Amino acid sequence: MPACFTDYLSLCRSIAAIGYFFLFLFSFFITISAACFNGNCQVLDSCSQATDCGPGLYCGNCPTLGKTQPFCTRGQAIIPTSVIGGLPFNKYSWLMTHNSFSIVDAPSLQGVQRLTFYNQEDTVTNQLMNGVRGLMLDMYDFNGEIWLCHSFRGQCFNFTAFQPAINTLREVEAFLSQNPSEIVTIIIEDYVHTPKGLSNLFTSAGLDKYWFPVSKMPKKGEDWPTVNEMVQANHRLLVFTSVASKEAEEGIAYQWKYILENEGNGYIRMMLLSRFIFCTRYRLLSKQFNGILVSAGDPGVKPGSCPKRKESRPLNSKRVSLFLMNYFPTYPVENEACKEHSAPLADMIGTCFKAAGSMLPNFIAVNFYMRSDGGGVFYDLDSMNGQRLCGCNTIAACQAGAPFGSCKNISMPSSSPMTSTGGSFSGSVQFSKSASAVSYPNRFVVGLFSIPCMLFLL
Repeated sequence: MPACFTDYLSLCRSIAAIGYFFLFLFSFFITISAACFNGNCQVLDSCSQATDCGPGLYCGNCPTLGKTQPFCTRGQAIIPTSVIGGLPFNKYSWLMTHNSFSIVDAPSLQGVQRLTFYNQEDTVTNQLMNGVRGLMLDMYDFNGEIWLCHSFRGQCFNFTAFQPAINTLREVEAFLSQNPSEIVTIIIEDYVHTPKGLSNLFTSAGLDKYWFPVSKMPKKGEDWPTVNEMVQANHRLLVFTSVASKEAEEGIAYQWKYILENEGNGYIRMMLLSRFIFCTRYRLLSKQFNGILVSAGDPGVKPGSCPKRKESRPLNSKRVSLFLMNYFPTYPVENEACKEHSAPLADMIGTCFKAAGSMLPNFIAVNFYMRSDGGGVFYDLDSMNGQRLCGCNTIAACQAGAPFGSCKNISMPSSSPMTSTGGSFSGSVQFSKSASAVSYPNRFVVGLFSIPCMLFLL
């Protein structure tokens, strides 16, 4: 082959290689410039760090649904009263956290290893800042005070105790003080026997000034006062107890007179926890069981079924105007929650809507509330409030003052709505250090129920 031709071919190849290199660089920079980052990412957009996602979002994933790559996920609720206000309190739907105090990585104040289930991943203050408006708190007499415990058989132990209840109530007081138009509901699973214990506790926490009086609560299923009336009167804290006598003794509303509730699984859970503690005390446990999950399935949530809780009136009763929908499994496992808060949650809302005589829940109580496949419980709350308040498929489409059914044209992602910052707070949506780690403490507790001693105790 002539040398000149060989040199020419080499030159051509060199030029082509350089051309491909620059084409690659061009494509790379085009891709980078097109990718979202620095707070511009929306729901379901890929992300590499928390700061990539827009307001009210965090960078998460959902491996149980095959979504292993991180993407932006809803982490805050739209506060419905900020979009359409002035309606009776019972015309809205609110987010409630189940066992709000039972927080992963909460330090043990008793100096012993805590042996119980965990249900949430961030502080009560953070929950409130992210739009939670209902708190479920289990209160017990313990060490001469009233403590928050996730325990059993009506007794708090040093290995089931979390912290004195006044600490959490002071978080609520700080939030109500800093947010004068917000309303918070507390439901107490009540094991306090100290005379006037609860009323004195709330007074000590500075919450008595926000108290919604029992005398003003509707007794026959009527509408509640409007949210504007409640705010103007500073009646912004609703408190309910599971003990009937305390309504007359301490002025704390007996929850079953005012709230309809579907069947929870607390009884099952406490029986399992009791058996777990029994086995623990007799040293029948071993590290080899760490991480084992019960394979028989979770009896806490049954698709297509929404029975009333035994203490509650029938769900279709017209004598009560608030409806709490429990939606949490018997065995709370963090990395399963994103799957639970996807299509099954929406299906259960539909099931309970029918069971309650076409009444949408006023509260939805969940574990690990921020975990989802994109929109989660926030998307469902937006949908319920949209239907309730303006006849739209999401509250983001509502227009204050417009006729019912007049909806904004909102573009919707394939599985979750775009986040609207209207009415939402700017609180942190980041998990505590444990929430994004590979350690799941509830797996240890759940796994223990599958060992032989548990079968013996059944």
